[in-house]
Amino acid sequence: MRQYECTFIVDPVLSGDEIKETAQLYVEHLKNNKCEIVNVDEWGIKQLAYPINRRSSGAYFVVEFKTAEVIGNLIEDLELAFRRDDRVLRFLTVKLDKHGVKYNDDKRNGLIGKKKEEKEESAEK
Repeated sequence: MRQYECTFIVDPVLSGDEIKETAQLYVEHLKNNKCEIVNVDEWGIKQLAYPINRRSSGAYFVVEFKTAEVIGNLIEDLELAFRRDDRVLRFLTVKLDKHGVKYNDDKRNGLIGKKKEEKEESAEK
């Protein structure tokens, strides 16, 4: 199976519900194209490194998904939908190699990102 990670930034001017609906729209698009959603991570509204469309912040989302084979032009269709949607400021889709998949699994399981003391406490239990 091929595993991908798609990060996109939604316009923060939208209401909270509209931002979540926009993200859900793309998750449903992937599900409708026979993709297995591994993880959807909402990072919230973050400051941008540089202005995009006169916006200085954006709502970040990361969607990790698997597909048995690339069905037609799945990634191209997804990115075309992002380009056509004025609510999406930027996007990036990457294919994960085995190291990226392992890193994301470890991160979800809490093995990455903890402080050294927290790791020792969990090891003692």
